[in-house]
Amino acid sequence: MNIFEALRQSHEKQRDLAEKLLKTSGDTPDRRNLFDLLKNELFAHAVGEDRYLYIPLMMTDSGLNITRHALAEHHKMDELLEQLTETEFSNPGWLAIAKKLSETVHHHLKEEEHGFFQQAGKILSADQKMSLAQQYLAEYEKYKQKEKDSLVE
Repeated sequence: MNIFEALRQSHEKQRDLAEKLLKTSGDTPDRRNLFDLLKNELFAHAVGEDRYLYIPLMMTDSGLNITRHALAEHHKMDELLEQLTETEFSNPGWLAIAKKLSETVHHHLKEEEHGFFQQAGKILSADQKMSLAQQYLAEYEKYKQKEKDSLVE
């Protein structure tokens, strides 16, 4: 498995969780659980992706510019997660913020899969792609196990 295949596995989970979250309402156990799962998935994915795709790419001249935009989108998602964490689940505005998050996640994943990965694939060697995948997966699994409440503060 290469780094792009490894990242796509998490992308599918993110899409699924974001879509399910938007179908919830009020302060329910289902909404709380799906939000925790999405928050954890996004965090574990972003930590691994930042360290084992973005940073190696930023070490190259051609990778620097393409990576900046992706990092800015990660930051935007972090801000939306923080807003959701600070908003009561029963607040009518909670779902509006969740919709913004879902749209941002879907936009980011589409951009990565239909442009960024192709550009990055030209920069990284085959060996790097395989090695980075192993490192990413180890980091991803480590952060998937972290206490969910400590992820966004």
